[in-house]
Amino acid sequence: MFSPIHRTGIFAYLNYLTPKSRSEVLELLVNGLKRLEYRGYDSTGVAIDGPNTKDIVMVKSVGKVKVLEDSIAKNFSGKEYDEPINIHVGISHTRWATHGVPCEKNSHPQRSDFDNSFVVVHNGIVTNYKDVKTYLEKRGYEFESDTDTEVIAKLVHHLWKKHPGYSFRELVEQAIQQFEGAFAIAMKSKYFPGECVASRRGSPLLVGIKTKTRLATDHIPILYSKVLPRSESTSEFLPMEQKEVEYFFASDASAVIEHTNRVIYLEDDDVAAVRDGCLSIHRLKKSTDDPHAREIITLKMEIQQIMKGNYDYFMLKEIFEQPESVVNTMRGRVRFDTNSIVLGGIKDYIPEIKRCRRLMLIGCGTSYHSAVATRQLLEELTELPVMIELASDFLDRNTPIFRDDVCFFISQSGETADTLMALRYCKQRGALIVGITNTVGSSICRESHCGVHINAGPEIGVASTKAYTSQFISLVMFALVMSEDRLSLQQRRLEIIQALSKLEHQIREVLKLDSQVQELAKDLYQHKSLLIMGRGYNFATCMEGALKVKELTYMHSEGIMAGELKHGPLALVDDSMPVLMIVLRDPVYVKCMNALQQVTSRKGCPILICEEGDEETKSFSSRSLEIPRTVDCLQGILTVIPMQLLSYHIAVLRGCDVDCPRNLAKSVTVE
Repeated sequence: MFSPIHRTGIFAYLNYLTPKSRSEVLELLVNGLKRLEYRGYDSTGVAIDGPNTKDIVMVKSVGKVKVLEDSIAKNFSGKEYDEPINIHVGISHTRWATHGVPCEKNSHPQRSDFDNSFVVVHNGIVTNYKDVKTYLEKRGYEFESDTDTEVIAKLVHHLWKKHPGYSFRELVEQAIQQFEGAFAIAMKSKYFPGECVASRRGSPLLVGIKTKTRLATDHIPILYSKVLPRSESTSEFLPMEQKEVEYFFASDASAVIEHTNRVIYLEDDDVAAVRDGCLSIHRLKKSTDDPHAREIITLKMEIQQIMKGNYDYFMLKEIFEQPESVVNTMRGRVRFDTNSIVLGGIKDYIPEIKRCRRLMLIGCGTSYHSAVATRQLLEELTELPVMIELASDFLDRNTPIFRDDVCFFISQSGETADTLMALRYCKQRGALIVGITNTVGSSICRESHCGVHINAGPEIGVASTKAYTSQFISLVMFALVMSEDRLSLQQRRLEIIQALSKLEHQIREVLKLDSQVQELAKDLYQHKSLLIMGRGYNFATCMEGALKVKELTYMHSEGIMAGELKHGPLALVDDSMPVLMIVLRDPVYVKCMNALQQVTSRKGCPILICEEGDEETKSFSSRSLEIPRTVDCLQGILTVIPMQLLSYHIAVLRGCDVDCPRNLAKSVTVE
């Protein structure tokens, strides 16, 4: 069982026989950090070789990457920084504080001593750092920071003094075996110039490779440190056809895609080392299910996908990308000419899933809401019991899991710690694991038996938007696959598939409401609270809309099941409380109208989301947003978009940082 991860950014660069000046290396590192800004952070730092190559120099700052960039401009200038050098290692980091307040001394890189002999950047939490710290303090080490990271650099330094003949890789291997918790690290040392060592356990890390000619192999052999004798020879390393090579170590593919699309995703307890321009991957211990090599994967992501373009914020760009992202989710899977669905990632497992006892949908935050949104349809089309679970609560309860359960784990990043720990819990108990992720090579993707990649494209804004609608559609497609042999459900399936074919156009129509939503935001942004009500297929929209308002605008907001109004929430309604209600012509329309009348009779003046041309419903309020009509089970895709736009515009009016809300990181994974 892994400890919680704090989600920040590592970016390291190594050039071998590809001349780069220190100024160019610094620019690479800063740009890499800019690509990772969306992950959330409060301080930044870099470490490179100094003009005297035996020295390592660091610069650290509190705040955004721009502050670090300005500091670098002041501290790193002169002729010596513009001269090309053939071999160099630079490491950089964006930190999200877990141990110690945000300040320069707590920023990464952290060092082993005042001479910067070993420096490290680290994501994650070393849970036994106090024990290691006590051990090192008894041996004369003085600590400068309040972080758990500093013990990593100092322990490696201690082992270097104790075992002077060890290679850099072996020193790191010895050190990480002493740590408990979750981490991804990248290290450099003045005693091992031109070398970089990286490792991960429970926190994502990849290696990008850039060469002038293609490598002789697309597989890096795995070496087992406890099996092979210790060796100083480079025969352990990947043979190259030619020597010129550049390596990029990063916690996210978005940081390396502008340089190379060829990456290796490291697995837990991998130790990747570069020496003399050659890469080796070692493992601390051999497992029965280990492959013999790590495959070099070619990424399909393009740099344009992670640029803001003409939009002010990534979130706004991603909201407006939804017509394309939903099509990409369905591309090659929904065949509108034959009204059939093919999900290649789970096709071979469908017979087993049909025999299961129950379906369990497990996720956190927005991913959890996508499960809520599709539960009713899954129950209808699969005729199986469907449970939805918050991953954090799931483990707290030690939920009973059986061998004939099928568990879906939903995560945009595929690295969410609570969801990942719940996955391992279910896998140990013999359940079939299905991953629903947006990130190829992520931990959930690799550890699932089968799954669906949602193909939404990179999502940079912390508040999830297009991933939600793509997760929604992925689960709808699964429900359609499960019911393809049910004669009694064919008309219902046909209705849904035809509605899916119109979805792109209908989303574009909803996005045209942007100016209306902006005017609405001007009326709401000074309020302290917002109630969002609905029921049936639209209750998930209420929950998701309220979450967006909370995380982006810092207003209190609550998604309320309209059927529960008279059981308590109605006490909140008066003439000053903003209320937004979703009332559509679906099977629960009459019940929603009852709730609407309850609100208006208490002097409430709700804002309505209703269908185009529904004059009767509109008559209950002077303010409404009209959306196109679609099949009931897909309404949630159209109703959530006005909520995304509303939260965005309120956040802008309140002066909030839309892409990086305070206290939050992309795929927040602390317990």
